[in-house]
Amino acid sequence: MKIGEYYESVELHRKEKIIYAQLLKPHRVLSTCRLNGGLREDLEFIYNHQSCEPRAHLGHDLCEVAVKDPARYQRRIASKAGIEYGKSASLGTAANVNNAAIARESHRDLQVVAITTAGVGGNGGRAGDPASYYASEEGTVIIERAPPPAGTINTLLLINQEVTPGALVAASTVMTEAKSSVLQELMAPSRYSQGIATGTGTDQIAIASLIGTSIQHTDANKHSKLGELIGKAVRTALFQALNLQSGLTPDARRSSLAQLLRFGETQSSFIESIRERLPEEAADLFEANFLSANHDPVTVSAVQALVHVWDQFQWSVLPRTCIHEAMIGQASLIASAASGREMGREEMQKRLGSWRASLHASSLLDLVRRSFAIGYALKWSGRFED
Repeated sequence: MKIGEYYESVELHRKEKIIYAQLLKPHRVLSTCRLNGGLREDLEFIYNHQSCEPRAHLGHDLCEVAVKDPARYQRRIASKAGIEYGKSASLGTAANVNNAAIARESHRDLQVVAITTAGVGGNGGRAGDPASYYASEEGTVIIERAPPPAGTINTLLLINQEVTPGALVAASTVMTEAKSSVLQELMAPSRYSQGIATGTGTDQIAIASLIGTSIQHTDANKHSKLGELIGKAVRTALFQALNLQSGLTPDARRSSLAQLLRFGETQSSFIESIRERLPEEAADLFEANFLSANHDPVTVSAVQALVHVWDQFQWSVLPRTCIHEAMIGQASLIASAASGREMGREEMQKRLGSWRASLHASSLLDLVRRSFAIGYALKWSGRFED
């Protein structure tokens, strides 16, 4: 089914778990496709295909075929949609292509269209995280564990004016920066370290620019209007795609627990560890009202601030000799927010007793849990009594 048409040169279709752009006029294409990737000027299609379900899809070989035999993969997929595989560049994903988001930006006669599918929950990673495999003369060697098949951010980018080969590479860097900026704002966790994800391990792109236009772009950096439009379109499409695929939105990140996921926290361990530090009645009250406590904006802001300060010590922005004092100060804000009563650093230190700050994630989690418990224990104590 045709779902869109752009600058009288591209038709967008969705069929057989494939969303594809049919290039009606010659385009210069830069893509990550394993078979027809790199820089091409002879392609007629670029497409994004859902090759499997995100989880527990056993007895299905498309993902393996895509890696080991790209030609066979593209023949199998393209034939379903009536696409000539030798004239197409493919992207693969486990995301539902019905959740593809489309964003369009323009300036005068310049148009940029981004079509994105996205999942980051199972495969988010930060540049420089430990690798899962390496290439050898004998083939691929798994280092510790194979990367998960699901979790990919794919974008088809259409530009209605000619972009030189070098500028297409610049455009790809702007796309990457736009993607990383979205994940940073959402605090999407890496699944391979304690950092914030900058992408996933399997992200793919295809950029197509119309050839032969009167205007030719020789750059696409962030100072150029083309770079600005690319950044805006990619950001808008990615925000929408993450919401459609998994409900990952700015509002969903207004959660104390969400800020702690990259350190290995879970809802059950978070609740249980706080319960252990509360009297039974208060513990039951906290668990029954966890949703409210978890999403309270003042408390979330205090947890966010503590996590950010901890990151600053990890990145050596702040001297580690000050970590204990700084973290106690931030923890007092959490306790104050949870209780609704002001609590200073000195009082917080007394209530924490022998606790000492460190750069281990376990220390961070322990401090947040203790702060919640200290605050919640005081929340209704002696309040509104005669």
